[in-house]
Amino acid sequence: MCKDGEFDGRDLPRFNRRQFAVLSGSAALAACTGVNGSMGEVSRGPSLAESSVTIATPDGQADAFFVHPASGRHPAVLLWPDIAGLRDAFRMMARRLAERGYAVLVVNPYYRDVAGEQFEDFAAFRAGGGFDKVGPWRGKLTAEPIMRDARALIGWLDRQASVDTARGVGTQGYCMGGPFTVWTAAAVPSRVAAAASFHGGGLVDEGNPLSPHNLFEQTPDTAYLIAIAQNDDAKDPEVKTVLRRAAEAADVRAEIEVYPADHGWTVPDSPAYDRAAAERAWMELMELYTAELS
Repeated sequence: MCKDGEFDGRDLPRFNRRQFAVLSGSAALAACTGVNGSMGEVSRGPSLAESSVTIATPDGQADAFFVHPASGRHPAVLLWPDIAGLRDAFRMMARRLAERGYAVLVVNPYYRDVAGEQFEDFAAFRAGGGFDKVGPWRGKLTAEPIMRDARALIGWLDRQASVDTARGVGTQGYCMGGPFTVWTAAAVPSRVAAAASFHGGGLVDEGNPLSPHNLFEQTPDTAYLIAIAQNDDAKDPEVKTVLRRAAEAADVRAEIEVYPADHGWTVPDSPAYDRAAAERAWMELMELYTAELS
């Protein structure tokens, strides 16, 4: 997981919404405007509909962004953001998924403490002392509360007219959201068919029974994609080995790979963003979802 000082010396990109659209590879997104913060559904051209929503959980009211094709029923995807939280980078990523035929929910992971977007982008996160600010909020996001969230959020998704409940749910997470995907699968194993972690931190916590690597056996029907950043691997090279052994022992399908890119490479506003590696990760994600959610 990213830490304060990790990106020192790197340029911090600032992108407007049109630039995010170009980075996502979707020409159709270039004409989109931003979310206006209303609770009503907003049309995004002829193909997508989106809304800002509030979902009751055992721990409070979670605010989130929901986007899906404007018609039909589709597999649901629960997307967990990185440490800087819900913002335009993840809304754009969600829209790209929706264009491929998924109903995508991006939750504010810090809803227990604050509602709404806290940082416009990762540059604002760094400039605003983000690591210190989110520290107390982040400390609450252990396995049990995230599993409670996952049950509530997937339950909400399953009640939406745009969601096809006959098809499995996908979940993907970035940075601190990486382990959240395994906890999500363990919380709702009958629904989560595919889980993807991109430069996720905390996937192996030896001695903790709720460490993600210890939960594979609880998710026999979930297929995993775990993409590890090269600099994270350099710091802790045993993680990939432990994950592979755990997946093999649990007899779960898991692709575990170290990418030739640094922590944050998939997120467009990250200083480590690597478009070529991000597109490769996107294609592997689409292969996973096509195979498991169709």
